[in-house]
Amino acid sequence: MPEVALTQEQSDALVSLVVRGMARGTASEAQQGLADAGLILIKGPVLMPTPGGTEIVGAMLRLPDDAPERERIMATFHRFLPINRQLRDLCTAWQVRPDGSVNDHSDENYDADIRDRLDDIDDSVGPLLKRFTEDIPAMAGYRERLTEALEKLDEGDDAWLASPLIDSYHTVWMHLHQQLLLTIGMSRKEDEELEERLVSGGAA
Repeated sequence: MPEVALTQEQSDALVSLVVRGMARGTASEAQQGLADAGLILIKGPVLMPTPGGTEIVGAMLRLPDDAPERERIMATFHRFLPINRQLRDLCTAWQVRPDGSVNDHSDENYDADIRDRLDDIDDSVGPLLKRFTEDIPAMAGYRERLTEALEKLDEGDDAWLASPLIDSYHTVWMHLHQQLLLTIGMSRKEDEELEERLVSGGAA
């Protein structure tokens, strides 16, 4: 991919879109410039990064192999992945009950149990977020975004746990996970294989 000169606003907009995967709304001036450069696609109200845009962000965010903080980040990432599996399992349980039926949220005790498990997950990931942020300052906003989603969930709107249409807890978590993968230069396939080994007790 040839070098493309981007303003800081364009760089921030491209990173945000690649981390999110897509966005909806009217394109900003910076996003329109990225589209003109072939780095994002605008299809009606939907904005998506092109492979070229994703490649540029990967190069921007990826830590060099010899970066002194890489070993610390990887050690924390190995602790993060088993918690990531817990959240995925919890979101499945939120949507589908053990008997395979859709969770219509009519069973308050069932939902309350899942909410308690979410608190445990949030408590577990908190110290890891602090460690990540010490080495990756750009990740500083995730703690606040996750807390905001929890607060809105507790206000009674179930969508704030896993809806893909808003910055729900699961949505923000996915953004966090994607930014980590871009930073350490790991593919989704490698990530899934590593998570499976860690969860099953195999060697990482």
